[in-house]
Amino acid sequence: MHVDQPLPREVKVIDSASLLRLEERAGVLSLNQCLDPAWVRANTAPEGTHYLWPALWHGLSHRPDVPRHLRCELLITLRGGDRVLSLLDVLPDDFAPLPRVASRAEGMRVRQMLDRAPSVGERL
Repeated sequence: MHVDQPLPREVKVIDSASLLRLEERAGVLSLNQCLDPAWVRANTAPEGTHYLWPALWHGLSHRPDVPRHLRCELLITLRGGDRVLSLLDVLPDDFAPLPRVASRAEGMRVRQMLDRAPSVGERL
């Protein structure tokens, strides 16, 4: 992946099953930013909607076998309806096929929620 490649300019909307798969994949690849899948299963709303906002390209120079990936801000909907902020490293091939938010207005609403949400660490 070229160093100057721009970040994707799309916000992704995912369900809890997709979130769990992405967290598990990040864990298997030993990417730096991911949550324990057991925590995700126990705390996320089963029918919840979650959002990925690409923040930066990230690479592991000490692990050339791991491709550059997107470090995304992750807005998680918890079982009680509250939302928390985390980070998640996602491979571009996993990010690209995910559904996008329906409109720019929805994307801006997600940005506002990300800016106001407490982090997972603050909630624990």
